[in-house]
Amino acid sequence: MPTAYITHPSSLLHDMGPYHPECPDRLHAIGDRLISSGLDGYLFHYTAPPATREQIARVHGHDYIDTIEAASPAAGLHFIDPDTALNPHSLDAARHAAGALVMATDLVVRGECIRAFCAVRPPGHHAERNRAMGFCLFNNVAVGAAHAMAAHGIRRVAVIDFDVHHGNGTEDIFAGDPRVLMASTFQHPLYPYCGTENVAANMVNIPLPAGSGSDAFRDAVREHWIPALHRHMPEIVYVSAGFDAHREDPLAGLKLTEADYAWVTRELVDVANRHGKGRIVSTLEGGYALSALGRSVAEHIRELLAA
Repeated sequence: MPTAYITHPSSLLHDMGPYHPECPDRLHAIGDRLISSGLDGYLFHYTAPPATREQIARVHGHDYIDTIEAASPAAGLHFIDPDTALNPHSLDAARHAAGALVMATDLVVRGECIRAFCAVRPPGHHAERNRAMGFCLFNNVAVGAAHAMAAHGIRRVAVIDFDVHHGNGTEDIFAGDPRVLMASTFQHPLYPYCGTENVAANMVNIPLPAGSGSDAFRDAVREHWIPALHRHMPEIVYVSAGFDAHREDPLAGLKLTEADYAWVTRELVDVANRHGKGRIVSTLEGGYALSALGRSVAEHIRELLAA
């Protein structure tokens, strides 16, 4: 069964200014590494459609969507917060980033592909139901998971988040929803400085102190994620695939390597094979050391292809 690689040209046009770490070169680094490693030829390439307002509104309020649309500038940059800005192409990129998750969900649930990776930006996991933050406008992975449940009748979804920053937006959207299990690791304390208090029953949040490496990460996955995932028996697994916990990343202090991303992908494939017909939809979140990002995504995709 093929593995889909979904992107859109607008992802390269969203630009928050010189020296911003969440930059178009991130996608170039991924694409170049996939070609040089020989993996690109094994992927089925798709162009993402824009998500509809109805699809986005499953996880974001209509007033919030109106606010983001109104913030889209005709020229220059409009900053929503000190870290998050829109240029004239950003709204289009955000709609297509969310639409990539809708397309990936449709492909995987219909059996046209078994797995999918969405190489899109802006990322999404910090976007709360009614708040943009942390480089994120629409919560892409949440749009995909909500689409699986609303359009395809999926009853049990897992969202896995191994970004170094806690996926507060995904937690905000799905906390208390028994259909969705979210399991995450993240450096703590670190932006967005949450995820450890008043945690809902369907959230498995494992904070890791700065300096943690492979052993701490793998123990968290084995001891906390995997048992919870087997209890939940997800029919589809979504991955908020942030690679900024890599030891080379400049924005945080965890010490993961490409081997850790390959290992955790194999663990998730095993869960998906047991409970969800192998179905995995992964989407890019963080990762700001370009070489490390390219290498890490390549190993993640290698395992999606190999299983």
